[in-house]
Amino acid sequence: MAARIDHATTSGTFSLDGQTFDVDNNVWVIGDAEECAVIDAPHDVDAILRVVDGRRVVAVLATHAHDDHVRVAPALAAATGAPVWLHPADRVLWDLTHPDRAPDGDLSDGQVVAVGGTEVHVIHTPGHAPGAVCFHVPELGVVFTGDTLFQGGPGATGRSHSDHPTIVASIRSRLLTLPPETVVHTGHGDSTTIAAEAANV
Repeated sequence: MAARIDHATTSGTFSLDGQTFDVDNNVWVIGDAEECAVIDAPHDVDAILRVVDGRRVVAVLATHAHDDHVRVAPALAAATGAPVWLHPADRVLWDLTHPDRAPDGDLSDGQVVAVGGTEVHVIHTPGHAPGAVCFHVPELGVVFTGDTLFQGGPGATGRSHSDHPTIVASIRSRLLTLPPETVVHTGHGDSTTIAAEAANV
């Protein structure tokens, strides 16, 4: 059965460096009729479970560990039995939100996650956060970029554990090398394409 992508938007807050902001986050779910993987678990477990719709959750895949992307990851794991996977370089951020609960496994550059008859390729793209990753699904012609690349250019780098030259280098060397027609599904806001963003980095 062919893999598909489902989507929800959830609302909540993002807090770091003593400031808090209202945010809307995209939740992406990739899989088939039987199983799926959830990309990021921001604010609302019930909203995510509605998208999962009773399927077996293979993993909760975190693009990075800012609180607006992982706040309900442990609760989602408890509800589904799925492991939470995070790049280990982002433990410093994860521990700010979940000091008493470690992720269940590590994501690494080049790792391949099999789900719903397709393959999700992990690309380490530091800059917005040290352990930020993107998830490329060549078969579907999409990449899930979290807060690394948005419609309009790179993600923010004005806070702790972020660096602008690093995110630009990550995008140019790891994302702009993908096929230009690749659809970019972001952590916030509208989707775009690699071709559309090439001039914005």
